[in-house]
Amino acid sequence: MYNNKHYYSPFPDARVKFQSLSVSLRRHLFIFKTITGVFAYKKLDLGTKILVENMLIPPKSRTIIDLGCGYGVIGIVLAYESPKSTVYLIDINKRAIWCAKENIKINLPESKSRVFALSGNYFEPIKNKNIIFDGIYMNPPLRKGRKEFLDLFDEIPLYLKPNGLFQFVIKRKMGAEFISNYLKNKFSEENIEIICKKSGYWIFTYKQKITQKN
Repeated sequence: MYNNKHYYSPFPDARVKFQSLSVSLRRHLFIFKTITGVFAYKKLDLGTKILVENMLIPPKSRTIIDLGCGYGVIGIVLAYESPKSTVYLIDINKRAIWCAKENIKINLPESKSRVFALSGNYFEPIKNKNIIFDGIYMNPPLRKGRKEFLDLFDEIPLYLKPNGLFQFVIKRKMGAEFISNYLKNKFSEENIEIICKKSGYWIFTYKQKITQKN
């Protein structure tokens, strides 16, 4: 059961109020519509900003995804910076997806055929589409609990191409050190890299290994 008071519920019950944010990211000004019941609707979350400013973005045509997209900041920046890539934005929150679709129209008016905002929980909306990604990006909702995020690593390798990257941000006091140790034990230290530590946030990169043929 979902608690509709939280931003990670499908139908948050907060009284509807709209807001508009102007944010400079990677030397470009973006405009975002936001709404109550969506994560960080009053102000861009610092963790998201640090991830966006430091994430590795494919320069060529790739398939990438903003998982748990909120009102679409990460996915829209990815699509702007990688203009030939196909980008998916997914969130369980219906209000968030409405905002993401509006923000795609505002910031990426010519991207209709390559940027898609889908409603659902994590990979559910694409499970039957046989899509695998060059990059997965995420500011995980750790308020839902650390276990759910760690369980997601059973699925992440299934949706990444060889040498594909999963990049995400964790606040240090929300368990960044624990998650780092957990992932190094689950995979190996070669798979996990911390590419940035700033203002109490850690940016992680998980790199998919190339399967060796016998």
